[in-house]
Amino acid sequence: MSRPRLASRAAAGLVLGALLVAAGAGPAAADTVRDRQWGLTALRAEEAWGTTQGAGVTVAVLDTGVDGTHPDLSGQVLDGADLIGMGAGRGDRAWARHGTAMAGIIAGHGHGGNRRQGVLGIAPQAKILPVRVILEEGDPGRAAARENKGGALAEGIRWAADHGADVINLSLGDDSDSAHHEAAEDEAVQYALGKGVVVVASAGNGGRQGDHASYPAAYPGVIAVTAVDRGGRKAPFSTSNWYAAVSAPGVDVVIADPDRSYYEGWGTSAACAFVSGAAALVKAAHPDLSPAQIKRLLEATASDAPPGGRDDSRGHGLVDPVAALQAADALRPEPPVPAPVAAGQPYFGPGPGPVRAAGRGGRLGAPAAAGAGLALLLLAAVLARRPRGARREREGDREPDRDRVG
Repeated sequence: MSRPRLASRAAAGLVLGALLVAAGAGPAAADTVRDRQWGLTALRAEEAWGTTQGAGVTVAVLDTGVDGTHPDLSGQVLDGADLIGMGAGRGDRAWARHGTAMAGIIAGHGHGGNRRQGVLGIAPQAKILPVRVILEEGDPGRAAARENKGGALAEGIRWAADHGADVINLSLGDDSDSAHHEAAEDEAVQYALGKGVVVVASAGNGGRQGDHASYPAAYPGVIAVTAVDRGGRKAPFSTSNWYAAVSAPGVDVVIADPDRSYYEGWGTSAACAFVSGAAALVKAAHPDLSPAQIKRLLEATASDAPPGGRDDSRGHGLVDPVAALQAADALRPEPPVPAPVAAGQPYFGPGPGPVRAAGRGGRLGAPAAAGAGLALLLLAAVLARRPRGARREREGDREPDRDRVG
């Protein structure tokens, strides 16, 4: 099983953060597709659907595009945005494969008689808002996007927050050796959180390459998701790091493809999509809860918690939408941005004593010191603006090889 390669965020501002690689299964009967969706059973989806299926909630999928004509997604996909504007187009093989897979995990509704065929998502009545911010592996425009579309992720987060998203799914990331905090991306995440939008990201597929921190998963307020297998064990490829919040199924996950076939694959991308769907269920039942409340809720109600309540490999445990929905009933909504608390008193101590007028030399001292401080600030600004080195591609995440299962 080959390891997917991680694209540079400079390529489109990001990389396919935890994709799916599959092994060779042949065509299967249609009902086998549904039978293989073990993630729905692990997350007790049918029990959660007794409360809500996500109606009224919009999940923005920032990815490679979404095929809204797929029979499992028909009627679910809203008009979105293409912030890349180059590369493959609708109908091309290198278009919307990863994004369609993620949208199916979140909001697929199946098709056919009684919708018994195809994939079901964890929130099958949620709407999908597609925002194209990266290109598929093999897309002819990929190299040009690396050079010209480095800000697409930050732009896409803000666009989604301004166009009705309740949850933003980021099944992508950069965990290369040169990965680092990007101010514009962090600010975009905080902007979305401040507007009440839940932000979910894949923790990364660097578990065999040193567990480097992945962005945007490491930004404050993001629900970072690691992957587990059918036994609830950490998937070997899943990145372990301090920011892990919860885990979700990420091995042998059935995905829908624009070619109308179904495949099995692995990755923290899939795990991220499951948690975005769980967040959508909570949002549907409790729309006034803040992103911080939903993050704490998913962490506090996760099942199969590690010893001590949390670790870097699985966060607080397997996301449990049923328990989260039940616990949410007891919460009082909080504003997305905490209200400032008035100070108990206007002053906390006496000010400095009066300064005696100085001679000419003394008067020059203060401006000189101020000038030196200004120079240091300007130097810091210049240093802060120096471009970082281009990020190298490394073994990580890319458009997956897929195994057909239906």
